[in-house]
Amino acid sequence: MARILKRNSLEPGAAAPRSAATAILDVAEQLAQTRGYNGFSYADIAAQLSVTKASLHYHFRSKAELGGALIERYRIAFRAALDAIDQKTPQPQGKLTKYVGLYNSVLSNKRMCLCGMLAAEYATLPAPMQQGLTLFFDENERWLTGVLEDGLRAEVFLFQEPARARARLLLGALEGAMLVARSYGDPHRFEQAAGYLLADLTAGGRSIQRATVGRNALRRPRKSGK
Repeated sequence: MARILKRNSLEPGAAAPRSAATAILDVAEQLAQTRGYNGFSYADIAAQLSVTKASLHYHFRSKAELGGALIERYRIAFRAALDAIDQKTPQPQGKLTKYVGLYNSVLSNKRMCLCGMLAAEYATLPAPMQQGLTLFFDENERWLTGVLEDGLRAEVFLFQEPARARARLLLGALEGAMLVARSYGDPHRFEQAAGYLLADLTAGGRSIQRATVGRNALRRPRKSGK
């Protein structure tokens, strides 16, 4: 994603400062998704872009400011991806499948979800970055809750707990499955875990339904037979 520019193209007064800022963000995002926020410095970005650290500070005065911009850009891009899913995919099952695909595409490029990666460093991040992460996860949780509620109304999903609780389970499980799959260098682990999570929305619900019916049958008073 990173766009390598000629030396001095990021210096103050460059012809395309917006493109320069984008190039910085692209490189910083790649580093954050593979090393974490605390695993890279301005020197690493400057080396990849063949520019001076001073030129980076012209566009982003501090690493905290850069980190906040990274999260905001990622959040907006992810929100746009969710909107595209809503527009192109009417069925709740298809929406969740494509949602999982967003994570899988990142993992297949040997990266992590940016906000999932940064969440592991939450306690060490500046407050504005922490707030940005919470906003990202809140938006995902709301979207998932809406899809799950639609699935319940359409009777294509069956589960016992509130939709918001299941949304939190899905979000946390997918982020965690990415971390585990990355530690093994095996994206298939994520795909398998995600597949079980989606299948449980129907199979798990049917199991609950069967168990409830069974318990109710045991509680019914028997007829005397007279």
